[in-house]
Amino acid sequence: MGSDFKETFMKYVFMFAASLSVISIILIFYFIFEGGLPFILEEGVTNFIFGTEWRPTASNPKFGILPMIVGSIIVTLGAVIVGVPVGIMTSIFMAHFCPPNLYRFAKPAINMMAAIPSIVYGFFALQVFVPISRNLLGGTGMNIVTASVLLGIMILPTIIGLSESSIRAIPRSYYEASVGLGATHERSVMNVVVPAAKSGIISAVILGIGRAIGETMAVILVTGNQPVIPSGLNQGVRTLTTNIVLEMGYASGRHQEALIATAVVLFIFILIINAVFMYIKSREGND
Repeated sequence: MGSDFKETFMKYVFMFAASLSVISIILIFYFIFEGGLPFILEEGVTNFIFGTEWRPTASNPKFGILPMIVGSIIVTLGAVIVGVPVGIMTSIFMAHFCPPNLYRFAKPAINMMAAIPSIVYGFFALQVFVPISRNLLGGTGMNIVTASVLLGIMILPTIIGLSESSIRAIPRSYYEASVGLGATHERSVMNVVVPAAKSGIISAVILGIGRAIGETMAVILVTGNQPVIPSGLNQGVRTLTTNIVLEMGYASGRHQEALIATAVVLFIFILIINAVFMYIKSREGND
């Protein structure tokens, strides 16, 4: 009797724990859309999404967030260009080429990168990358290139960790069969093992993109925070996240509603990224 009670009790404890995350997502979804969707419908989806002027405190306020959407996309693409090749190549090195003595130091160092607060990354970029960018590209140094390099570094732990796990999960027999057929170590890894881990690597990249597009505190220091569509790589931009953080402290009325509506657009971007991630994982399971 006591054993049956414990099993039933723990069953409901586990069920509650599993349901808690689902309930949290539903509540977040409800409160964000309940606060922002009416403003989007009132302002007009076209005017809000594709408007190029953001003047929320003017006598004739404008609430166009296209510059912030473009800024988020450009900076995220730049982070992918910087971080994805380095991250994937590092994960391949860690899984199949790294000497054991070096691995003992490299692996904890990469894990520690994930634990560093984003504001520390931003301050580091402000002190190091911004002066370099100012000398090379001109302007203030707070621009697309600086933000892209910073975010590319910040997504490295995510990409390296998940990609390495995916590569190590490939059965050893794949590698041994390739070597048995006369292929070199390098060819066996690059032509057999890495392609077999493709789905996991792509998933790691997608999660890295999610980290980049949702980052706030680091990029707020180095993007220049200009709500205009940039005309060059040395121009400042403002992302969706930094737009919310910069103005929510003093916003009120329709200005505050516009910022909540901006969060709705950002949330939709994250949902799209997660949907792509789930689709890739489902294909991996079917294969």
